[in-house]
Amino acid sequence: MHDLGHTTPLLATSAIRLDHGRVAEVDELLAEEIPISMVYNGVSHAVMMASPADLEDFAIGFSLTEGLVHVASEITSIGIVRHRKGIELQMETSVDVAAGARSRRLSGRTGCGLCGMEDVEQVLRALPRVQSSGFFSATHIANAMAALAGQQPLNAASGAVHAAAWADRNGALAVAREDVGRHNALDKVVGAMARSGSDARTGFIVLTSRGSFELVQKAAILGVALVATVSAPTALAVRMAAEAGITLAGFARDGRVTVYTHVERVLGS
Repeated sequence: MHDLGHTTPLLATSAIRLDHGRVAEVDELLAEEIPISMVYNGVSHAVMMASPADLEDFAIGFSLTEGLVHVASEITSIGIVRHRKGIELQMETSVDVAAGARSRRLSGRTGCGLCGMEDVEQVLRALPRVQSSGFFSATHIANAMAALAGQQPLNAASGAVHAAAWADRNGALAVAREDVGRHNALDKVVGAMARSGSDARTGFIVLTSRGSFELVQKAAILGVALVATVSAPTALAVRMAAEAGITLAGFARDGRVTVYTHVERVLGS
């Protein structure tokens, strides 16, 4: 068993760098990933591998996107308990979480937002359809993605962390969060938006990852009409976005963007 003994997002360590025959000892910062247990009314629901940062946002965002609560106010308290081998987020709720829970039998790995689901129906659940008559500029999408690099201090230090952000219709970033897991980063944005009472439907989401289907699911719960990722989407993500009424864009970098679904929302300039 690994003794974590460290619950901050970055860990300093030494390493040996070999560069074209030259050998040097260097100081490095590593992105931490630790088990974080989601506990509701004394009962553990899931253990997620995540960065130990913005934990209140993570607790609320995870609870909302998992469908365990419908509004943030149904979580009446959040306790952060740090153990030698991980962290417990101990939540008290005003609703019966077990009644509507999508139960998990395994832990959620860093790269998997849906690990441990019991069956296909739980993974490929029906999503609320996003209704929006608004439009987005391709330039604003590209600008928001470009600006996201400046909102990633953990990744700048370690080179191993994803980011998600919510931008307003003009592409200005308002909320950005980082995590070793792309789905965790988005959950933290969802939680931050919910805690502030912001209306996410007036803007869009940008992510430093591929466009995977669980990100589309979380965006549908948040109610945003557009999700843009720096890399390509999967075919399943495109199908789910089309059904959920979400405009899904990929390759949003270097001033360009490729739009796969509901292209009528994106203006060329």
